[in-house]
Amino acid sequence: MARKSNRGKTNEKSAQGVVKGFILVISCLLAFACLVLPDILSDQSEVVQIGQVAPQEITAPFSITFESKVLTDQARKEAAAVVEPVFLPANPSIAKAQLETLNNALYFFTSVRNDKFSTEPQKLNDMRTATDLFLTDEAYEAILTLTEEEWQAITTEANRVLEVVLRESIRNDQIGRTRSNLPAIIDFGFRSDQTQLITLIVSPLIVPTSLFSEEQTQQAREVARNSVEPITRQIMAGEVLVRRGQVIKLGDLESLNVFGLGEPEDRNDLLITSGILVMLCGLICALYYKRMQRVEILTETRTIILVAAFFLVFLGLARFLVVDRTVIPWLFPMAAFGLTIAIVLRLETGLLFSLLLAILTVFGHPRDMELALFYIVPTFAGIFVIGRARRIGSFLGAGAVVSLVGIAMVLIFRIGDSFTDLLGLISLIASALFNGIASGTLTILFEYIFSFVLDVPTALQLMDISRPDHPLMQHVLQTMPGSYQHSLQVSNLAEQAAEAIGADRLLIRVGALYHDIGKSENPGFFVENQIRGSVDPHDDISPEVAAATIIKHVTDGIALAKRYRLPSRVTDFIREHHGTMITRYQYGKARAAAENPDEVDPELFRYPGPAPRSKETAILMLADGTEARSRAETARTDDEIRDVINSVFNACKDAGQFDNTDLTLKDLSTIRESFFQTLQRSYHPRIQYPEIRRGKTEPVNIASQTQTTAEK
Repeated sequence: MARKSNRGKTNEKSAQGVVKGFILVISCLLAFACLVLPDILSDQSEVVQIGQVAPQEITAPFSITFESKVLTDQARKEAAAVVEPVFLPANPSIAKAQLETLNNALYFFTSVRNDKFSTEPQKLNDMRTATDLFLTDEAYEAILTLTEEEWQAITTEANRVLEVVLRESIRNDQIGRTRSNLPAIIDFGFRSDQTQLITLIVSPLIVPTSLFSEEQTQQAREVARNSVEPITRQIMAGEVLVRRGQVIKLGDLESLNVFGLGEPEDRNDLLITSGILVMLCGLICALYYKRMQRVEILTETRTIILVAAFFLVFLGLARFLVVDRTVIPWLFPMAAFGLTIAIVLRLETGLLFSLLLAILTVFGHPRDMELALFYIVPTFAGIFVIGRARRIGSFLGAGAVVSLVGIAMVLIFRIGDSFTDLLGLISLIASALFNGIASGTLTILFEYIFSFVLDVPTALQLMDISRPDHPLMQHVLQTMPGSYQHSLQVSNLAEQAAEAIGADRLLIRVGALYHDIGKSENPGFFVENQIRGSVDPHDDISPEVAAATIIKHVTDGIALAKRYRLPSRVTDFIREHHGTMITRYQYGKARAAAENPDEVDPELFRYPGPAPRSKETAILMLADGTEARSRAETARTDDEIRDVINSVFNACKDAGQFDNTDLTLKDLSTIRESFFQTLQRSYHPRIQYPEIRRGKTEPVNIASQTQTTAEK
């Protein structure tokens, strides 16, 4: 059976190796395509391209007169740009519809005014229900107070004014001006309040009557374009086409192509060198992953696919945007890639892949060394600064470092460059500044995407769920304050040990806070939540039932973690903090009550596990057992504390709970010492405070008094 199991594991590893090898091959092929496609797909694959700095002076080999497509297109664009937008004539149907809307509203208002069975407040409410025309309450009240003659005059004038206004062509940008001119159109025989009322009635109904015609505008612009005759250009033999150090523009490129100076070069060298470089990078990646086989997150297939896709996206964008450009290379936020990989995965992974990405990106660039260092050095500096990125300020700090180091690299290479003027230097410095800001900002987004896809909790996410105001933490505080205090003690104990051996202290702190959340479903079954002097519910049930209830807090905790969407790495602490240990008290109680203790099945008292699969969950198991036992046995002296620690460590080790972790004997020794130091500080003896009794001062141990009182 064991042989079959081992054979199955071997076959599984072989299959995974084949899949990972296939991913590597595909990634190398796509990387090769990213290196050569920009040259192949470029327009004529010029020796010099738009935006590139000319490497040398180029002159015309002979005289020529030709039709300049660049100048012609520019002139035609300018001719089309001056064409005014075309609007259609006034549409009578729009005016007719608005007049009909006005008459419907006025008819409704007239009906309300003439309703003899309604009170004034009822009429006012009825007017508010008008759907064709919405007015203010003041306007409605004014309508109700008018005499019949005044109202008829106003309705007639409103119809006349609206008809006059809508008879003209009104564009969208003329609405405001037309409405402001309404009082001038109204007959002067009306009082000012009546004029204002007519304006309020008519204004909402004024709409554009002349609509913009996209089709006719484009036709007019096309006519303007076609009216421009082709522009010819004459170039004399010996005339300088491009000066050394000059930034190539579209017109310069056209001149070069006329003389055949922009013909593509032989690409065989490019294909060969690109292939060798890609294969070398692929070999480095394969060796790295072989060395990191023990790091589970790095060797997962989905991680490899995501990193490869992320790498190829950055490489593809960089090759199409960076190569043969002047300013864009310094704007491209290359550091965002390395920062993201370093935060989500490992620091050395971020460093390695950032290095490979920079090398592949600058391949074939005229300033390859300068640009490579511009990408590598700021990225490395940002990675060392950002660390685990526990706060937003870490991203901002990393972005600032990338900017400053990038500016320093620009100054190093460009201050002594005779082809870089002051304006060019300022442009590159501004580009480097933007590069750092963009890199820090994009890293926040990329980190979230990576953590979501890989289910790897970020430091920001862990900090958020560790806040006391988190809904699940509030639930724990309200239902089981005793277990919460226990979790705090365990968290402090485990965090100090994690820092001592270089484990993830933030992850273990959060895991410790949530490891016992399942107890909230039955808090009274756990001694830390029981009120002193109350009835112990375990006294009325069998040891088997009691053990099942206690063990259930693991599965209850997992269910709560899913309900509140805790990261899977945090859920692992809930699942593994007891491993496959047994509930010793209930098991011992069952054996004591049985006629034949050997017949008691220990599996009824065993936690479902699995045993800890990481250093962090193993530390939590040890911290949980040590804290609970030290509190139960009231260990206070150094010897008592060490005995408690050793007993917990030996029990876990003998039960094989560390077999699936990377803990070494040195790590266990360091954890022991860390636990001892922490517990020693927690249980240090207290000083004696003086108490004044009848004018006499006597030393009194307050801590002893408190303890004695509590024990009563």
